[in-house]
Amino acid sequence: MPSASSAVSDSGRPVPSSLWRDGDFRRLWVGQTASQLGEHASLVVLPLFAVLTLNAGAGQLGVLRAVGQAPILLLSLFVGAWVDRWRTRTVMVLTDVGRTLALGAVAAAGLLGWLGLPALLVVAFAVGALSVFFDVAYQASLVRLVKRDQLVRGNSALEGSRSAAQIGGPALGGALVSLLSAPIAAASGALFFALSFLSIRRIRRIEPLPGPSECPPRIWRRIHEGLRFVVSDTSLRTVGLASAIFQFSFAAMMTVYLLFLPRELHLSGAAVGLALAATGPGALLGSLLAARLPSRFGHGAVLVSAAALGDGVLLCVPALHGSSAVTVPALLAVNFVFGTFGQLVNVTVMAVRQAATPNGMQGRVAATITFVGMGLTPLGSLLGGFLAEKWGLRTSLLVTAAGMMLSPAVMAMSPLARLGRTLPARWDTPKSAADPAADETALGDTCDGA
Repeated sequence: MPSASSAVSDSGRPVPSSLWRDGDFRRLWVGQTASQLGEHASLVVLPLFAVLTLNAGAGQLGVLRAVGQAPILLLSLFVGAWVDRWRTRTVMVLTDVGRTLALGAVAAAGLLGWLGLPALLVVAFAVGALSVFFDVAYQASLVRLVKRDQLVRGNSALEGSRSAAQIGGPALGGALVSLLSAPIAAASGALFFALSFLSIRRIRRIEPLPGPSECPPRIWRRIHEGLRFVVSDTSLRTVGLASAIFQFSFAAMMTVYLLFLPRELHLSGAAVGLALAATGPGALLGSLLAARLPSRFGHGAVLVSAAALGDGVLLCVPALHGSSAVTVPALLAVNFVFGTFGQLVNVTVMAVRQAATPNGMQGRVAATITFVGMGLTPLGSLLGGFLAEKWGLRTSLLVTAAGMMLSPAVMAMSPLARLGRTLPARWDTPKSAADPAADETALGDTCDGA
């Protein structure tokens, strides 16, 4: 069977030269966009429900956010090894079904008056766990679905929708919680996951499963291979470290931020959603820039400068005072800039990671980077809650935003900053393009030496 990167489709017809003429890519993009909107809406619906309805304190909010992020730490490495052995379409479809049912249960419980903090904790963990499966699977799916020279454009589209959903979803969730109710907001998330399910299940291109093995899969060995590959590659190692610093600090900052806006600046839930929504248009602009700037100025220069500008603008937020007529426009501007340059970093990093990774390792490397980069976010959320209680909201926001600036500093001091206009060719090209299983063979994934 021809690979996703071959010049002809399974029916023998030429693969469309335009990415958007590829029906399977469009179905993946629609499903991934809907899934990301549902995921990120739920990330704000549950905390805002806890803060505005259950009067949760800073510590309780930190725990709620940490529980939702804990699956990244607990499951990412296992998920990466598992996804590399299964069809990504199947993984994404099943996780969409699970998240639809979980948020549907929240909506029903809320309407019946049974929704409380314990239920929120359970659902936050379940949705977080299923989202880890989906996020690893869709990243691995793109490499198997499109030609290699379409990776940057494909990542630009997928990461554009993901970054837009990171704030567009919370903005929608915040508005629904404020204008309607928490159960309705949860139901909207369930509908997005259902839409994702309907789109992704229509992908026609069939991924080949790995050949039968003479011995049972050794998940720990596969996890070790993913870790070893990331550690041995300078670019991937730096991406993981910089991502870990950013995500830890960002998780702490967001915990304080979600308290700072309603309690220090006295913004309503709708105003909070509006302020956060500015990152969405910024992310769309960042996606467009990501398709052009790295090839013009160099991937390394774009990564470092965009990260410094995007993270640095958040240092302006603790200085805000006054009425919403002043603070909301300022927050819109800050979040737009953050979304633009944050998205530029996301797409460029994704292209660097995929270009450095063999096909048969894509799932494990994506999961390893996710584990290293986001594994500490539960601790970051707890730290944010602790700092908010001990130091106050304004000081804590300044400290956590300043911590994010360490991420571009790490990239600037590494070889990642010297990446040029074109990315180095993957070491397994072109062999793995014809035979993805060859990547695993090259890495010693055999029964010998078990």
